[in-house]
Amino acid sequence: MRLTVLGCAGSFPGPDSPCSAYLVEAEGFRLLVDFGSGALSTLQRYAGLHAPDAIILTHLHCDHMLDAASYVVVRRYAPDGPYPALPVYAPSGAPDRLALAYGQEDSTVEDVYQFYGLQPGTFPIGPFTVTVDRMNHPIETYGVRLEHDGRVLCYSSDTAPCEALLRLAQDADLFLCEASYLDGVENPPDLHLTGREAGEAATKAGVGRLLLTHLVAAWGSEALTVEAAGTAYDGPLEVVRAGACYDV
Repeated sequence: MRLTVLGCAGSFPGPDSPCSAYLVEAEGFRLLVDFGSGALSTLQRYAGLHAPDAIILTHLHCDHMLDAASYVVVRRYAPDGPYPALPVYAPSGAPDRLALAYGQEDSTVEDVYQFYGLQPGTFPIGPFTVTVDRMNHPIETYGVRLEHDGRVLCYSSDTAPCEALLRLAQDADLFLCEASYLDGVENPPDLHLTGREAGEAATKAGVGRLLLTHLVAAWGSEALTVEAAGTAYDGPLEVVRAGACYDV
C-alpha cells in the first residue's frame, strides 16, 4: 500500500495544509479516506482530479467531508461527463448532508455518488480488506483499518481514547493517529486525543510506526505534541505533511 497525505490540518484548513484527506493505493486502485475542506486542491496537485476509485468519509464534520460536496461539480458537469456514480462509504445521513452542503434546494447527489452506509465490521473495497469501528467522538465516527498483502494501515479519524481504537490499530504497520490537543491543559472530554494519548494508543496496540495528524496549527505546538507522544511511544514517529507519501 502507498499512503499520500492530501490534507492533515485539524478542524479547519491551516496555512500549509487542507483538512483531512488521505489517498491509499494498492494494485492501481485508489481509495480516498476523508475529503475535508480544501483537499480538492491537493487532490489535483498530488494525485489527479479523477484519482479516487472510491471514498470513505469517516464522519460528517466539515473538516472531513466538505470537499465531497465541491467534487459534485467535477463529476456532474465535466465537459466529458457526467461520470458514473462513485462509491462512497459513509455514516448515516451522508446523502442529505452532502446535498445540503452542495446548496441546491431539493437537490440530490445520488447521481454522483453511490452511498453505502458504514457500520462496525469488515468488508472489501477494491483490493483492500476494510474494518471500521465506532470512535469516541460526538457524532457517528469510524476509525479505519486497511489490510492488503499482509500489511496494515490504521487511521484513527477523530476520537478520544477508546478500546475500539486499540482493536483497530492492533499490530498495524502504520498508525495514522490524530493528536489535536496539547497535554497538560484542560481539554473538552470525549472529543480528541493529545500527543501523549496518541503515543499510549500506539504502544498498547504494538504498532510499527506512528504518524501524527489533525494538529490544529493555530492553537497547538507541533514540538510539544511530538515530545509528548515520544514519552509514551518509543518507536518511529513524525507529524505528517500535505504531499508526504509513505509505503506500507
